[in-house]
Amino acid sequence: MSHQETSHQSPAGDLASGGEQAELHDPLASSFPKSPEGRLLFLIAIAFSAFQLLTAAHLWDLPSQIVRAVHVGFLCLLGLPLVAAVRREPTALRAVFWALGVLGMAVAAYQWWEYKALIFRAGSPVMADTVVGVAALAVLFVATWRIMGPALPIIAGLFLAYCLFGEYLPSPFVTRGYDFSQVIDHMAFGTEGIYGIPTYVSSSYIFLFILFGSFLERAGMITLFTDVALGLVGGAKGGAAKVAVFSSGLMGTISGSGVANVVTTGQFTIPLMKRFGYRAEFAGGVEATASMGGQIMPPVMGAVAFIMAETLDVAYAEVVTAAVIPAVLYFASVFWMVHLEAGKRNLLGLSKEELPSAWGALKTGWYLILPLAVLVWLLFAGYTPLYAGTIGLALTALLILGAPLAMRMPGLAVRIVFWIAVGVSAAAFFEYGIMPIVVALAVLVAACAVFKGGRETLIAVRDALADGAKTALPVGIACAIVGIIVGTMTLTGVANTFGQFIVSVGDTSLFLSLVLTMITCIILGMGIPTIPNYIITSSIAGPALLALGVPLIVSHMFVFYFGILADLTPPVALACFAAAPIAKAPGLRISFEAIKVALAGFVIPFMAVYTPALMLQDGGPLAAEIGYLLAVVYIVVKACLAIGLWGAAAIGYLVKPMPWWQRLGAAAASFTLIAALPLTDEIGFALAAAVIGAHLFLGGRRPVENGVASAPKPAGRRTGRSPAE
Repeated sequence: MSHQETSHQSPAGDLASGGEQAELHDPLASSFPKSPEGRLLFLIAIAFSAFQLLTAAHLWDLPSQIVRAVHVGFLCLLGLPLVAAVRREPTALRAVFWALGVLGMAVAAYQWWEYKALIFRAGSPVMADTVVGVAALAVLFVATWRIMGPALPIIAGLFLAYCLFGEYLPSPFVTRGYDFSQVIDHMAFGTEGIYGIPTYVSSSYIFLFILFGSFLERAGMITLFTDVALGLVGGAKGGAAKVAVFSSGLMGTISGSGVANVVTTGQFTIPLMKRFGYRAEFAGGVEATASMGGQIMPPVMGAVAFIMAETLDVAYAEVVTAAVIPAVLYFASVFWMVHLEAGKRNLLGLSKEELPSAWGALKTGWYLILPLAVLVWLLFAGYTPLYAGTIGLALTALLILGAPLAMRMPGLAVRIVFWIAVGVSAAAFFEYGIMPIVVALAVLVAACAVFKGGRETLIAVRDALADGAKTALPVGIACAIVGIIVGTMTLTGVANTFGQFIVSVGDTSLFLSLVLTMITCIILGMGIPTIPNYIITSSIAGPALLALGVPLIVSHMFVFYFGILADLTPPVALACFAAAPIAKAPGLRISFEAIKVALAGFVIPFMAVYTPALMLQDGGPLAAEIGYLLAVVYIVVKACLAIGLWGAAAIGYLVKPMPWWQRLGAAAASFTLIAALPLTDEIGFALAAAVIGAHLFLGGRRPVENGVASAPKPAGRRTGRSPAE
């Protein structure tokens, strides 16, 4: 029986079958409606992607302001009617949202037509400008509410109201008062409001990388990642859960969306974990925690890395460098937690006959890794994300379009020559720009159009363009509306008020300032996605933490981490509620399990603030005392020990079940290792040695029996059916 016949269903395919579950949390999770209206929306999505590709590749050079305006126009034109169509709302209501979407694109047309005139009258808008600005803001608010729910529009609306009515507030929040037309001009034109840095990054970097991920998924990257994960760790103790962690970590390299990871890889991994004895809420918590970790896993990092690099005016590679060790520690800690849970409940791995060969999967799909490897190399070589993303996407398209042609060629030698020619055309990008790749793509498209397998590939590419545009809607719309919040801060200076408060607390205790910042991030994150959460909190707390001596990138990473963890904390816990229908367990219970599994995520940012070497940054008393390299080694070892002890204390198991006093000692040792006070490290190491020694050498109970002493014997090899079946 062939590997294709025995392999599990692709998570992407599972998503299609589990669309109703995903739609509970994302109105855009399902495919385009199969109707004339759906086909029109499908064409608009392709046009959106084509516009972004043409401008990113400089095949169509337009001023940045126009690109941003058209980007937001497409978001409204596609997003508003698409949500209404997917929800099957009444025809009259759908007509209203079509009208609003067209109005959103008309605003972009006005900005394009009046581009030069708007520059000359910047700061002195005419009545037409004010009317168009009001229309732009109104449509954007409606689109955000429809696509992302009420939380973010309400927060942005409060900031906008502050601009208009802040002069009536008491000190220290009082503003000097701003004219209505001045506020609208600031928010709806120029680069300080909805067309600010977040929209610039969305229109140039983020959209490109979303398309990159969409193309890789269409090419079979999800199946490759899952098969590699199954082959490497599926047979280990608790292998089903380790596959979830491993595959979600790999998925994080191409997909920065935690919820999207839950409803793709989770469709396969959560039922698999339950089948092998993990509790439903624990299985959902593991998948949610691992999937959210995808946002801190380089190179994509949930698109926040691009905004962070642009905001801090540093090379993208610097942001990725700072994220590497914390990301590895995060996934290592989740891996450790599921290992301990498996040991506690005596859960073994999958049988050998169920497992694909990791080496075989790599031999079959190794070429899919090439675009990702090239992308990472370019980013670390100092190329801009736009340049690296364009090459990565072009290389992926060449591989996808070239594969069906290579399969029809006679003989290995001919295929090798063909792929060498494709590689040369891709490499010509560095010397001659985009045109050699455009020519190569045009030739491949024409060749694929003449036979059935090629036409199927062209359809897959077309669908990837449309899906990429649809996937970009929530991210793009969030970047646009969060510009109102950033614009309020630049207009009124309100960020200084909160920042001064954090600094005043930090004068007494840096730890209290960090806790206050953490709470702010988590509260904001309960209602809004990671990107706007990061932009808001970094604008407010970032400068304050910098004033307290925290390195710039570390302070921004601190708020980024807790913005991510907000999606795991009750009562909202979006990633956990996305896992709930798959796990068939209450989202709130999954959330509590996710917090336990993600304990390291709460620990790492605090450790990095006190010892920046954890994020490969200079500074901190430890590096000054023992040197930078030794500081890196020391803090990584200490973090691993602290994470290991946290896990043992939370699960109640190390090499055997731990009595309460050992769990308490492990928690105390971990806490003292995290704290950066005099003698706490020495106390922590001593406590750790005592707890581990007592655990190893004192008698203990046998592992918890959960009715699953070994992996269940499957009826046969894995089939194409969903594990849930």
